[in-house]
Amino acid sequence: MLPATPTTHATGEPKNKITHAFLATGGATYIVNGDGKIAWQYPHGSRDGWVLPNDNVLLALSQSKKYPGGGAVEVTRDNKVVFEFKGTQSEVNTVQVVEKDQFLITEAGAKPRLIEVNREGKIVVEIPLQAQTKNHHLQSRMARKLASGNYLVPQLLDKVVREYSPQGKVIWEVKTPNMPFTAIRLDNGNTLIGCTLGHLVIEVDKDGKTVWQVTNDDLPGRPINDACGVQRLPNGNTVITSHHATKNDVKLTEITADKKIVWTYRDPTKSGIHHFQILDINGKTVEGRPLR
Repeated sequence: MLPATPTTHATGEPKNKITHAFLATGGATYIVNGDGKIAWQYPHGSRDGWVLPNDNVLLALSQSKKYPGGGAVEVTRDNKVVFEFKGTQSEVNTVQVVEKDQFLITEAGAKPRLIEVNREGKIVVEIPLQAQTKNHHLQSRMARKLASGNYLVPQLLDKVVREYSPQGKVIWEVKTPNMPFTAIRLDNGNTLIGCTLGHLVIEVDKDGKTVWQVTNDDLPGRPINDACGVQRLPNGNTVITSHHATKNDVKLTEITADKKIVWTYRDPTKSGIHHFQILDINGKTVEGRPLR
């Protein structure tokens, strides 16, 4: 069991007036309440995840004996599995609801691909990814289907974010200064990108020009340590996970558009947070499409 531990603070960090409940995925999979206490856990490492409108949790699962190629599950809060997909290659690194009973999944392996599967596990869409195949683990991360029907895919070792059409054609791409993990198409058409070991988050416009960025040089205490998961909140703030953070390090950092830290999360466990979903702000549910 993870300890029920409130957020702690260090010199230079805010005494949190803001509270958040959130889902964390990574070596441990859990939901934290606004008071910092663990509200729910799932006994499996995970890569990606969502709390769904019906309160179930959708997860992309890490490799294990049960899921040697990774997998995806939808589970109830008592951990009953109501949807399951077992990966057929090396890893499953993305899961997203794209229709009422249809899920987007990425598979890393000799044939990297995006697939959409129905609740019966039948593949109804398959799109090959134009990605290197020497390192399966570093092929892709948080792919997302866009409102246009296109797919936005961060490709780590290729150091590029690509937008694919439903026919598999690359219709837009931007090179990144470091391996991209998260690529989020914002409502203004810009794309927010977490750049992992660059300890950097950038926002680029449709021409690929960087219009905003944040690095450790902008922040007291240099809290960013492997900028993997990122979420843009409705108030314009940006939350960043530090995947390499360990025991008592800052694991989540929320900053304003002018780069002021307004909230942080720490806990005494060694497990880092791979990605996350902020669920509420001071007890009020985050409305609309989660930008993550």
